Amino acid sequence: MKVRATQAILECLLEQEVDTVFGYPGGTILNLYDELYNYQDKIRHVLTAHEQGASHAADGYARSTGKVGVCFATSGPGATNLTTGIATAYMDSSPVVFITCNVSENLLGKDSFQEVDITGIAMPITKATYLVRDPQTIPDVMRQAFAVAATGRPGPVLIDFLKNVTAPTAMIDYEFIPWTQNRETSSIRQLAVSHGLKAPEPDLGDIDKLVDMIAQSERPLLICGGGVVRGRADQQFREFAEKLDAPVAITVMGGGGFPGAHPLTTGMIGMHGSQASNVACNECDLLIAVGCRFSDRVALQPETFASQAKIVHIDIDRSEIDKNVLTDHHIIGSAKRVLELLNQRLPQYRHDAWKEHILPLREEQPVEEGGKLTPGQILDAIQKAVPPDAIVATDVGQHQMWSIQHFHFQYPGQLLTSGGFGTMGFGLGAAIGAKVGNPDKVVVHTTGDGCFRMNCHELATVEHYHLPIITVVFNNGTLGMVRQWQHLIYHEHYSQTTLDRGPDFVKLAQAYGLKGRRVANRAEMEQALQEALSCGCGYVIDCQVDMDEMVRPMVAGGAHITDFLLK
Repeated sequence: MKVRATQAILECLLEQEVDTVFGYPGGTILNLYDELYNYQDKIRHVLTAHEQGASHAADGYARSTGKVGVCFATSGPGATNLTTGIATAYMDSSPVVFITCNVSENLLGKDSFQEVDITGIAMPITKATYLVRDPQTIPDVMRQAFAVAATGRPGPVLIDFLKNVTAPTAMIDYEFIPWTQNRETSSIRQLAVSHGLKAPEPDLGDIDKLVDMIAQSERPLLICGGGVVRGRADQQFREFAEKLDAPVAITVMGGGGFPGAHPLTTGMIGMHGSQASNVACNECDLLIAVGCRFSDRVALQPETFASQAKIVHIDIDRSEIDKNVLTDHHIIGSAKRVLELLNQRLPQYRHDAWKEHILPLREEQPVEEGGKLTPGQILDAIQKAVPPDAIVATDVGQHQMWSIQHFHFQYPGQLLTSGGFGTMGFGLGAAIGAKVGNPDKVVVHTTGDGCFRMNCHELATVEHYHLPIITVVFNNGTLGMVRQWQHLIYHEHYSQTTLDRGPDFVKLAQAYGLKGRRVANRAEMEQALQEALSCGCGYVIDCQVDMDEMVRPMVAGGAHITDFLLK
């Protein structure tokens, strides 16, 4: 049947079972927003304070729900304001479809008002970009975009519609096809083949080879990476770990892929990894990494990484194999499918001597007593106050590492953090998306005073939509992680890292119509948490922390994984 082009765009969103869009309107996208007015009862739109906040909210929604997030923005600065959020989603393999609108065809390439080549800009930080010039292509483009974003290794996709394509007079032929059916259409199947979107069925010979390698190993170590989380393969990974009876190290992006409190867990691995994880990596004879990129924060010195071990890499993306660390064996396929096949073939193993050597090296994160408020006290108080399934969204820096070290994440999507791009300002937007997508769960946003300044204007979104998000600011008056490096490596040259300036975060919260409290000891922190949990609105807790607090342990970049600067 004949429908308006803008109607087809929104109907395609409904095909994909999209019920929420995050965004910010502007001139070139007004035709689409005008159509959205007619869909208010079907698609909820969350208006953020800034396009970057919308991008992070769509990302947080995707990570926490496992669905594809959707974000709208207008042309020019509206579109370019998305780029940090697009890159954040790309680096962490988060499925988000970004929809922008550009100037009309007759104005394209003429430096017109708010014109920018956003498809060109976004090409290196997306799985695919589409510039839509013909309204008739809208259904195919929309369906392909969602297939690309969600299939194989997930990631962001950008669609840019020329304004004339969305004109009220633009009519197209359109038939509603539910996503369960349109995945089977010929065009989508062809796309999957040409783009390598469908995860290949693992080679059974490769599976059997790993089974043989496991049988010969006495000191195996598993690494749980972000691919376990993105692939929702946590149950299969747990069964594998328990059958193998091996210690499990967890990357930043792997948080929630394996229970943080499990008896086999050794904690984070890498630059701020635990002694147990890093020593196990150095001494194991077989290292099996599942969905792990071997980034420079994990394999700090690639040439000596796991030097005593046979290294096996399981990943959905062939391009990751041997990119950073040379492997002895690899298996290409989704984490869930590879682990299912391995679990069918593995007997029950026991590695008691190896575990007795490694597991005692685990150390609980310290919770110092005394009048001065410490990061350990803050996080211990949060953990005891909130439900165990609470979602934690972090920004980037010391508070991020403390949070990941301290909390025992139990399921995929419980931890939302920018692990690959390291985006300061990610946390509040992500928390908004998580709360919108998971209204029945408590959402805690941990941040530093430097990070919070980046996107604190999204408190307006928290207030307007009545989102009871708890923001905990580790306020140490400095860019803490940078200061830590300056202290340890740069001879205490504290160049431009002291944040001796406003705002007063409690007054800021109140200015946005929210509640807040400044705390300086554990008792005040516990009281503030109870108020935050019961008040029914957004709440900012300003925690006064000493600026010389450090993240421990720490290994310098490029150093051997057991050469700890701090323990």
